[in-house]
Amino acid sequence: MSNNSTTFVGLDVHKDSITVACVGAATTDPVIDVGSIGTQQYAIDRLLKRLGGHGRLELVYEAGPCGFWLQRYLASRQQACVVVASSLIPQRPGDRIKTDRRDARNLALALRAGTLTPVHIPTPAQEAFRDVVRAWQQAKRDITAARQRLKSFLLRNDIRYTGQANWSAAHRRWLAQLVLPSRAQQIVCQELIDAISERERRRDRIEAELDRLAPAWDGYPLAHALQAFRGIQKTVAYTVIAEAGDLSRFAHPRHFMAWLGLVPGEHSSGATRRQGPITRCGNRWARTLLVEAAWAYRYSPKVSAIIERRAQTIDPQIRALAWKAQLRLSTRYRRLAARGKHHNVVVTAIARELGAFIWAAARLVTHTAA
Repeated sequence: MSNNSTTFVGLDVHKDSITVACVGAATTDPVIDVGSIGTQQYAIDRLLKRLGGHGRLELVYEAGPCGFWLQRYLASRQQACVVVASSLIPQRPGDRIKTDRRDARNLALALRAGTLTPVHIPTPAQEAFRDVVRAWQQAKRDITAARQRLKSFLLRNDIRYTGQANWSAAHRRWLAQLVLPSRAQQIVCQELIDAISERERRRDRIEAELDRLAPAWDGYPLAHALQAFRGIQKTVAYTVIAEAGDLSRFAHPRHFMAWLGLVPGEHSSGATRRQGPITRCGNRWARTLLVEAAWAYRYSPKVSAIIERRAQTIDPQIRALAWKAQLRLSTRYRRLAARGKHHNVVVTAIARELGAFIWAAARLVTHTAA
């Protein structure tokens, strides 16, 4: 490799080790297996010094459980590094051998060929807020799981609540007064009830911190504006924007839909076009909640008192867009359902279009702020 050329470096990153391979800019340059190094900063500095003699470095590694700390550290050392989505790395159909060394080599070669798709890297502040939102979501799912365990336990013992709403004040009083046949079962029941209470307190603590941090969050103006839309409350708005980051990076609403994983898969050839289920290759946190929000559009268009209260401090342009979304999506839901489409297929199509309205709202909020 020439000392004045670019060296492309593939990194296969794990918890305690990084496997390294590099290749020169010329197509005739062979791939060099550098070996495995530790994840400590001094080990990374030693690698940069070792490879720096070959000219400018461009580094790449797959997005994964190790996050973005390595990219940020390399950027602080004035090194170009991209993080790529593992699902979008080109693979040869006949390649059935996977090792860390091969992964590093393939990354280096793909980076040189320009066939990799980098992921969006949030700022440390954006990632910190996203972590709080995810913790909030996980806490709510923990509550659901704990409640289901209690309901299953009671059903197994033929104990049924005859009231109207589960987890209401009346339901909780009924739970507190339960007397089971044996002491052991009484203890189990109380432990299950206490587990629910503890998880609810944890959710409340995280939500209080989220509300404290939100006004200073750079995505707050858009998250607040999105609550003018039917089906989008704080949970959906905060999650979608915290996961997506700056929506201006999507040049077209279809790009945002693809990032959500809501576009249909396709296997076409010649004159035959076959579209299948959605790709699901995008962000699962945002996709799941957006599909849940889309169920609200199975009803006729209406601005409820709750939406009206939420929308009082929201720009009239956003409110008009939200009403336009109601008119279009409710009509589209009825038409698709009338054609005999399965309700899950229908609501997924509505979620995809709702993503386009969110993208349009982001453009309005950005324009207003400017």
